[in-house]
Amino acid sequence: MGSRGIAMVGMDVPELLMLLNKALSDEWLAYYQYWVGSKVVAGPMKDAVIAELTLHATEELGHAELVSKRIIQLGGTPVLTPARWFELTNCAYEAPEDPFVQTVLEQNIRGEQCAISVYDNLMKVTKDVDPVTYNVALQIIEQEVEHEEDLQSLLEDLKMMVQRYSK
Repeated sequence: MGSRGIAMVGMDVPELLMLLNKALSDEWLAYYQYWVGSKVVAGPMKDAVIAELTLHATEELGHAELVSKRIIQLGGTPVLTPARWFELTNCAYEAPEDPFVQTVLEQNIRGEQCAISVYDNLMKVTKDVDPVTYNVALQIIEQEVEHEEDLQSLLEDLKMMVQRYSK
């Protein structure tokens, strides 16, 4: 931890660490939701959905790395147990108990929309007081927006295909 880097933060560092650990919990749960979804998803366009979910899982893991690194830089400790993820999460976890592609896509779209809100809030909170955390949140939100768009496109394609072949 760098004392000068912490001193430049113009807000309550324990409060910021809590926000970051909540975001970290979201990232771990999002990673697992994507990963396990890619293993169980079934139905039309399954291969395209598996490819997208696998890619997103890898990117969510990268987000967890960025957030945990920032927590450590601020002198904090990343959330240590999976049980705490469920206590701290902003976005919850939706198990893909119904593995149908549409259901899995809709679950993950909701997760991305929540993540966008979390990082939008983190950017607002840190905008003028912590440029490092702001930039981490900006980097992550760019991918979360892209994830939402990717998933919505797949869902649109699926609905068009189902509509066309159900005539």
